Amino acid sequence: MKTAYMPGFGNDFETEALPGALPQGQNSPQRCAYGLYAEQLSGSPFTAPRGSNERSWLYRIRPSVRHTGRFQAAKLDLWKSAPHSEDHSLPLGQLRWNPIPLPKAATTFIEGMRTITTAGDVNGQTGMASHAYVANADMVDWHFFNADGELLIVPEMGRLRLVTEMGVIEVEPNEICIIPRGMLFRAELPDGTARGYCCENYGAKFTLPGRGPIGANCLANPRDFKTPVAAFEEKDTPTRLTIKWCGKFHETTLPHSPIDVVAWHGNYVPYKYDLRTFSPVGAILFDHPDPSIFTVLTAPSGEEGTANIDFVIFPPRWMVAEHSFRPPWYHRNIMSEFMGLIHGRYDAKEEGFVPGGMSLHNMMIAHGPDTSGFWKASTAELKPVKLENTMAFMFETRYPQHVTRYAAELETLQPDYADCWAGLRKRFNGTPEGDWRE
Repeated sequence: MKTAYMPGFGNDFETEALPGALPQGQNSPQRCAYGLYAEQLSGSPFTAPRGSNERSWLYRIRPSVRHTGRFQAAKLDLWKSAPHSEDHSLPLGQLRWNPIPLPKAATTFIEGMRTITTAGDVNGQTGMASHAYVANADMVDWHFFNADGELLIVPEMGRLRLVTEMGVIEVEPNEICIIPRGMLFRAELPDGTARGYCCENYGAKFTLPGRGPIGANCLANPRDFKTPVAAFEEKDTPTRLTIKWCGKFHETTLPHSPIDVVAWHGNYVPYKYDLRTFSPVGAILFDHPDPSIFTVLTAPSGEEGTANIDFVIFPPRWMVAEHSFRPPWYHRNIMSEFMGLIHGRYDAKEEGFVPGGMSLHNMMIAHGPDTSGFWKASTAELKPVKLENTMAFMFETRYPQHVTRYAAELETLQPDYADCWAGLRKRFNGTPEGDWRE
């Protein structure tokens, strides 16, 4: 199956894997070319405003009613949904984990999904879940779709080849991928192993943030988003289909592959984005602006200016602010922040936060640079400095993120994380200069 992409965000795309497979001038002809079936996949209510209406027309070998069967309960024990009711003894506080070790037993992408936090309510379609994934096996004759939300996938180690019903996406570290709610896919591992992060968005789909006074350019530009062209397989051998629906898993066996869409058109699509194409903006005279300037995608909540989820990155960039503390300042926040590191080092944490690691700073829990990061930034020569070899991100939500039992009992949890601020001693001495001795 070929891999090729069409550029743009929110476009109305059209693509066909066989010439003439896509009807022209109408969506549902009496007889489709090649004996295909027409069906619509809707990601929004029919009556949603034009600007937020999401739907695609698919022309497939068999309609989706043939891609189901008698379901039975299935188990993916470490994939949890909000609200979860697990008890654990981990107290409230700033939390950080080292990377999750790769599995020894054969583990596919969906089997390797480990939920770290949940927020909101999957049944009310609000909130999200933060996951880490580890995998070392392809999903062979096994497909999956998530009726509970769209998946934002952030690889940290190893590539993923995501074979969706609308085309093939290959995604590597420093890229992200979105699989829409309800879209069939399977995950293959070109490098044999993979690890990364995943945000499961229960609410309104991700979109580009408004730029406001920034204007028409910078941040994530629409042309850098890539949607796959149509690709299908005609494979009449048994395959397993697993569905996540209202926090539970259901499974059936099909006598054929469901990756059978020969042509499609519409705007409800999977896509990928290269984080290295993000064009950051920032202070060019003094002070550190709010981290919202690093928002790649946002999922609105219905309350203006308050996101269900923001996906924020901290990419390579120049720091030039004069007479200013340049790293992120100390703060408490109404939003709850799950953070991961894809590669390199995060400028506000000198030690302990490594690629594949995770941290959680829940709403109104204080956080900021560690002791060594504070001292380094407070005493550095304020010449232009380029931050390189770094890529960190946040899944940020208006809802509190509740830690799962798995995450609370994970061996990689750092019990002494809060000690990173222990060296922030009193420097007040009653004089304007303060005590700035090391």
